[in-house]
Amino acid sequence: MESFEKNYNRALRFLSFRLRSEKEIRNYFQKHKVELSVAEKIIEKLKKYRFLNDEDFAKLWIESRLKHKLRSISLIRRELLLKGIDKEIIDVQISNFQFSISNELENAQKLIRKRIERYKDLPRQEIYQKLGRFLASKGFNWDTIKKSIDEVLEEKV
Repeated sequence: MESFEKNYNRALRFLSFRLRSEKEIRNYFQKHKVELSVAEKIIEKLKKYRFLNDEDFAKLWIESRLKHKLRSISLIRRELLLKGIDKEIIDVQISNFQFSISNELENAQKLIRKRIERYKDLPRQEIYQKLGRFLASKGFNWDTIKKSIDEVLEEKV
């Protein structure tokens, strides 16, 4: 029983930093060599008290990544899949945000505006390449990248 209480408190401490997915908790227990039966009981208790809920986790992750980190939908989807969130949950949560192509274009343009001053002395082609690679690393597709770079550079002219 001591093992249960100790590991339950350890899980709560782990969750106190930010919400986690069920897979993250399972990996945490595995890393700390928690017995599987104890880990399962703890996970059930965490779910019962809604400390562990993949739907809530996905919703908050999407909101954070769209509004604060300015990530693309495709990158957010990949991140959630890596965190063990079910594809159906991801699809539902993304559709709840009613995120459109224009929002993604806006996010790409915000990122460009933050970064473009670094490249002001470079030739236009090199600016395109650097910004293109940067936006690609944030998960934006090439259509969005090209359109957003074109629009921001037109503003600067």
